[in-house]
Amino acid sequence: MAGKQRHPMAATNVRTEQQSTDKRSALDRFFEITARGSTVKQELRGGLVAFVAMAYIVVLNPQILGAATDVEGNGLDFGQLTAVTGLVAGSITVLFGLVARLPFSLAAGLGMNSFLAVSVVHDVTWPEAMGLVIINGVIIVFLGATGVRTAIFHAVPAPLKTAITVGIGLFIAFIGFVNSGFVTRTPDGPPVQLGQGGSITALPTIIFVFALLLIGVLVVRRVPGGILIGMVVATVVSIIVQAIAHLGTVGDPKNPDPQGWNLSAPELPSHIVALPDFGLVGQFDLFGSIQRVGMLSVVMLVFTLLFTNFFDAMGTMTGLAGNAGLSRPDGTFPRIRQAFIVEGIGAIGGGAASASSNTVFVDSAAGVAEGARTGLAACVSGGLFLVSMFFTPLIEVIPMEAGAAALVIVGAMMVIQIQDIEMKDFRVSLPVFLTIVSMPLTYSIANGIGVGFISWALIHVLTGRGKRVHWLMWVVSAGFLLYFTRDGITAMLGG
Repeated sequence: MAGKQRHPMAATNVRTEQQSTDKRSALDRFFEITARGSTVKQELRGGLVAFVAMAYIVVLNPQILGAATDVEGNGLDFGQLTAVTGLVAGSITVLFGLVARLPFSLAAGLGMNSFLAVSVVHDVTWPEAMGLVIINGVIIVFLGATGVRTAIFHAVPAPLKTAITVGIGLFIAFIGFVNSGFVTRTPDGPPVQLGQGGSITALPTIIFVFALLLIGVLVVRRVPGGILIGMVVATVVSIIVQAIAHLGTVGDPKNPDPQGWNLSAPELPSHIVALPDFGLVGQFDLFGSIQRVGMLSVVMLVFTLLFTNFFDAMGTMTGLAGNAGLSRPDGTFPRIRQAFIVEGIGAIGGGAASASSNTVFVDSAAGVAEGARTGLAACVSGGLFLVSMFFTPLIEVIPMEAGAAALVIVGAMMVIQIQDIEMKDFRVSLPVFLTIVSMPLTYSIANGIGVGFISWALIHVLTGRGKRVHWLMWVVSAGFLLYFTRDGITAMLGG
């Protein structure tokens, strides 16, 4: 008797299931999802959370760059800036996810764009300024490809690497407090204060406190997607509050509202889709700045861009890798050289599109906290940035106060790593302390790293332990001394 014949449709279903399994396993193998203790669902959720936490940059970067005019009185168009901000962030983040395969997202660096808008374009045109950004990126790619950047990373003592992570935690928490209005400047007296005049009465800040407590409870209870849920709920509440209270914004140039929203009011948009305008792509001048201001000024401008870009990114990657559990015993992380190279390409791409230098964003720690461990999360975030070019009106609905709450939560998670530092030796504890506090107090990751490097090297040599300091630490410390005194040096040489 002949055996049973399998129905053709059943065979087809088996093949389909096998093909589906093969596809999943290929994705898993490429991104090492299972090996890093993650799942596809976690990566998708983490990528979404990272994007939501960073989405404000699509609005904020155009506001920073678009508010400044260059030496010839020319400005950049807000709509075009919005388009290229999403284009470069999305493209570079996807590339980073595919090449470095790490859960880090990239976007226009806030320190870099502010420096360009406040300082650089007073002396050069916007195309020339973006040419300087490209030169900075080329140097970073070279340092990454040749292994110089990795060698510097290896030269950093383990306690300082951990201190960088902790300092970044305090830094992003401070950013969250400032962005929410929980901490503000004072007209006189102390540099900062609680709320307005020492009191929290602004509704947006109260929503921030609500979101902070909600996310905190969800994280404690280990609710999957707790950070994202908290941000979504806070956004919905914000829309309702705005519909009732009709608040303005703090930074409105015509009618500022001290009790209003930090960046934009969360109102339902009149339309959702808008076509992007890529007119700024390719609008750069590589060497025009040399003829305009001279080689010496150009060298100092590129030096400033390079140090800010180089060490901000290195510190951020160190902190994110440690928070994701991807750090090795020596503080390195998987595919570190590829990560450094792609980050440099982000600077080149940002300059070429007039979006400012793109670098690893500390805000992507929100995605890491949500479970992201691989480059798949970065690909998700990058894809959403590309989609955001068409949905800018919808993204503007998310209030900065909702993202600020997530940053404070993530900052608290990162600070926990201070327990891994042996603090009994004051040669260690003082540089560690200075590294940690300098980041939030000077509002710069690079400044904190520089203060830590210099103090570590000097304290060790002055107490008879100079031989334990790697020679690269001395080189980098000398570079930071030049970086910290660059204005004085430029003035002396110029005189």
